[in-house]
Amino acid sequence: MRKLFFALVALLAVGCTETYQQGVPAEWRESLENAIASSERGDELKAALESMDKSQRKDMAYLIINMPDFDRNGIDLELLKENVEYANIAREQFAWAQQLPEEVYLCDVLPYAVVDEVRDSWRKELYAIFAPEVEGCATMYDAICAVNANIPRLTGVDYNTLREKTNQSPSESMRQGMASCTGLSILLVDAYRAVGIPARFVGTASWHDNRGNHSWTEVWLDGEWRVTEYYFPSQLDHLWFMPDASKAKADDRTYAIYATRFAGGDDWFPMVWADEDEDGPIEELPKWVGAENVTQHYIDLAYEQYTRHLEAGTHTFLRIAGYKEQGKTEQSGDRVAMGVDIFRGTEQMGGGLTAGELRDMNDFFSVLLPKNTEYELRYYNAAGELQTQKVTLGEEPVKVDIFLN
Repeated sequence: MRKLFFALVALLAVGCTETYQQGVPAEWRESLENAIASSERGDELKAALESMDKSQRKDMAYLIINMPDFDRNGIDLELLKENVEYANIAREQFAWAQQLPEEVYLCDVLPYAVVDEVRDSWRKELYAIFAPEVEGCATMYDAICAVNANIPRLTGVDYNTLREKTNQSPSESMRQGMASCTGLSILLVDAYRAVGIPARFVGTASWHDNRGNHSWTEVWLDGEWRVTEYYFPSQLDHLWFMPDASKAKADDRTYAIYATRFAGGDDWFPMVWADEDEDGPIEELPKWVGAENVTQHYIDLAYEQYTRHLEAGTHTFLRIAGYKEQGKTEQSGDRVAMGVDIFRGTEQMGGGLTAGELRDMNDFFSVLLPKNTEYELRYYNAAGELQTQKVTLGEEPVKVDIFLN
C-alpha cells in the first residue's frame, strides 16, 4: 500500500510539472520561472522550451536564466535553439567535450555570445568549418592546436584596423575578411566552442603606457585556463604581450586584466569600445558582461617566463626608438611615440609604443626575444603607409631606429 501511495505521489509531481520544465533540474525551476516572468515574451520562451527535445531543455533553461534582459526580450529564439542543438552535437561527437565538468560546459561552451557583439547564427557554420579539422584529434590539446593554427586560413579573416567596428560578430568579420583584436578574439572563442572546447574572452581596458585596450583568448585544458590568441603562439601561455601584462594593476580597473564569465562572476568586464565619446569614466561603461579579475595570474606568468629566459641565456633585448624624421636623432624633441609590432615569420612576438619627446633619451621600447633570429618590424609612417624593416638579433642587445617621415 505504501509503495502504491508513493507511486501516486510521484505521478502527481510529474503531472504538476509544466511540459517546458520537464528535463530542467528541480533546483533551477524557480529561477527559470522568474526569468520567464520578467520577460516581455514569456509565452514565447515557454513555447520554445516545449518545442525542444527534453534532453536539451536544461541547456536552453540555463541560457534563459543567465542571459541579459535585452536578449531574453529580443534574441531570435530559433537562433538560440540552433545554438543548443549544435552544442549538443559537438558534445556527443567529441570525447573531450563528453568529459567536461558540467559547469565548464554550461559556462564556456554553451553560450550563444561572447560580449556585446551582434547575435548571429555562428555555431552551425563554425561547426561545419572546424569539425572536420578536429575529427581525427586524439586529445583536446590536439584539437586546440588544429583550430588555432588554421583559423585564419579557414575563415579568411586577418587582423586589420580598417574593419567596420571593434566588437564584430563572426559573420561580420568573415564577410569583411578582417577584424581587430576584439573581433578576432570573439571569432576564436566561438570557433573553439563550436567543437566543444571551452574558451573565454580576456582583455584589458588599457596597457600600462595608455596605448589602448587589447583582447585575447583563453582555453580550458586539463583543469586550467591557458592563454592563446588568434595568431597561434609557439606555446600556450607564451604571448607577445606578456611584458605588458607584467605591468598590469589588479586594483585599477583601467589597467587590470579580466576574463569574461557568462553566468555572472564577481566582477564585470570593461567593454571600452562601448564608450561612445571614448573619453568617459570607465565606471560608466556597461556592466552586464560578468567577469573575474585574473591580473595576478598574468603577472605571475610573465615573471616566470622572463626570469627563466634570462637565467638560461637564450634571450636578449631588441630596443627600438622612434623619430620624426631621418637625420634628426640627437634631441628629445626629435623623438616620437610610434606603434610598432615585431614578428618572427607570421607569429607576433611583441608590440608597443616607442618613447615620445617627453621621455628620457635613454628610454627605449624594449622587448626580450630569442637570440640568433631574424625579425620583422611593422609600423606606419605619417602618410599611413605600412613600413617593414628586417632585424637580425644575435647574442647581444640590438638598438633599431624607425622614422615617422
